[in-house]
Amino acid sequence: MWNICIIGAGKIGTTIAALLGASGNYRVTLADQNAAALQAAAAAGTATLQVAADDLGALTARLKGFDAVISAAPFFLTPTIAEAARNAGAHYFDLTEDVAGTARVRDLARDAETVLMPQCGLAPGFVGMVGAHLAAQFDELETLSLRVGALPLYPTNALKYNLTWSTDGLINEYLNPCEALVDGRKVSLAPLEDLEDFALDGVDYECFNTSGGLGTLGETLEGKARRVSYRTIRYPGHRDILRLLLTGLGLERRRDLMKDIFEHALPRTDQDVVVVFCTATGMVDGALREISFLNKSLSTVIDGKRWSAIQITTAAGVTGVVDMVRTGKLPGRGFIGQEQVGLADFLDTEFGRYYLPGQITPLPTPSPRPRSNPGRLQAAE
Repeated sequence: MWNICIIGAGKIGTTIAALLGASGNYRVTLADQNAAALQAAAAAGTATLQVAADDLGALTARLKGFDAVISAAPFFLTPTIAEAARNAGAHYFDLTEDVAGTARVRDLARDAETVLMPQCGLAPGFVGMVGAHLAAQFDELETLSLRVGALPLYPTNALKYNLTWSTDGLINEYLNPCEALVDGRKVSLAPLEDLEDFALDGVDYECFNTSGGLGTLGETLEGKARRVSYRTIRYPGHRDILRLLLTGLGLERRRDLMKDIFEHALPRTDQDVVVVFCTATGMVDGALREISFLNKSLSTVIDGKRWSAIQITTAAGVTGVVDMVRTGKLPGRGFIGQEQVGLADFLDTEFGRYYLPGQITPLPTPSPRPRSNPGRLQAAE
């Protein structure tokens, strides 16, 4: 049984704790600096730990004895938590979409005796596994388009959006540069650009560039695909209002004010849907082909409690790969990128199975091809 510490007692952290705690393979401790945030977990029987996640020395000391650490804390705490976990001799996993934080985790992993695996949620995370699986279907990959959105089922406001996860992470995605491949080379694109409209099951959507969702997949596919992109899915009209707020009214320079407005004007909802829609084109046996993958996840009742779709998909993303490291289905040390995770292996874990009800378009198993990497991509060094 693994002794595991989850740092961050918010909605995602408590979901991760609930899934792991119900497994029987994990002894779970939920940690946070805010004592009030830990009260509900303690009342439900979960072990808790009050700790400051921005104090490297103190955090390292408190993490000794844990087999693994999962960070469900804000993205700006990633470097400190990752270093503390490594120094304490624990495996490390997080949900960050922050590019700079991921680069720091990779640096820390170079001489680590344990696993350091960032970007393990939904996007980046699960979508990277899907993208790698799609890429493996082709003799020559031309394009790979990854699109993901966490949306309200019943949009009613002008933005057609409700808060479903971290506001800091949301704003970070809307404002930071976006990695992509263009003509086979890594480039940085502006957020909110490359607007695309599409429809699924009679519902209209739009998507546009946001930061972080591509993870390390772009680096791994550099020189192997002509164009690779990640875009966030929203209902039509959302992007234009964002551009007015961020550029027209200058809130891109006032992240604190933007966060305050979002958290006071946009209600939270558990009535949500997570849409994953990915498409790849390329050559298969001498013919130009296209393969798509669609997954739509809804809120779910587990052990009598309803969890939102974004809670389930994000928590399942990280708990699934944690379980694969524990059982030896992934390497036991160093940096691991999401593209190294076999999609079928992930979906076969007790946590990855939470994605299966929404797997509307099952993917074929990659057939052996005369390529260096037929079924699973290795992260770039």
